[in-house]
Amino acid sequence: MVRLAEQYERVFQCFDEDGDGQLSPSELRRKVGLMGGELLLEEAELAVEWLDSDGDGLLCLEDFVGFMEGGDEEEKMGDLREAFGMYVTDGCGFITPKSLKRMLSRLGQSKTVDECEAMIGHFDLDGDGVISFDEFKVMMM
Repeated sequence: MVRLAEQYERVFQCFDEDGDGQLSPSELRRKVGLMGGELLLEEAELAVEWLDSDGDGLLCLEDFVGFMEGGDEEEKMGDLREAFGMYVTDGCGFITPKSLKRMLSRLGQSKTVDECEAMIGHFDLDGDGVISFDEFKVMMM
């Protein structure tokens, strides 16, 4: 299983459009928008200002990880449900290979349905070919 820190790093790299190792407010805003959320530039600027540990106006990986690991259990569960919901686009309540492919495409990663089936297979604990919320929690923890 992939360690949590590695998962955070992968997400960070997806958000880091120019590959400079830092997230600008505009990068944060665009990626949240691509995932189906809405974040005004002013909100992104405030978020970066609040999370920025060195005052340079950008988020480094450590700032991002600190944000992801912060909060209480109820807040984390809500965040997990929201993240899970972004991948569930078929209205079935599960992450399917097609819905995973669609979300990865929004994040700039091109995968085939077969590749998505293989990815799901790693975390599909009951062997039904889809990821339930409980399986998603295990994957993310």
